[in-house]
Amino acid sequence: MSESTPPQSPYQAAQPLNPGDEKLWSTLVHIGGIFFYFLPALIGYLMLKDRGPFVRQHTTTALNFQITIGLASIVGAITTIILIGVFILIAAAIVNLVFSIIAAVAANKGEYYEYPLAIRFVK
Repeated sequence: MSESTPPQSPYQAAQPLNPGDEKLWSTLVHIGGIFFYFLPALIGYLMLKDRGPFVRQHTTTALNFQITIGLASIVGAITTIILIGVFILIAAAIVNLVFSIIAAVAANKGEYYEYPLAIRFVK
């Protein structure tokens, strides 16, 4: 008679990621922010925050930055009536592109990175 393994609980703690996977997911979260704004950072934070300290730091900082960029975009959209909003929207898009690429490169190298303009909403 063969031994069968007991069924696993769906509430088990998540297994930690290996360093290569942590770097990969951290890089993807930052790059995803360029195209999908806060959604990749939010999904990454909710799904990966308990899988390792490196990926937790990167998903947290990406989420904070994307929320900050989202707020700047909302302000820009509201103020387009007085024309200054167009410049705010362009500046927010450029800042998002540049800093997300810098963060993705740092994550790919295995380095920690903090966005310089991010407001800390999530700790």
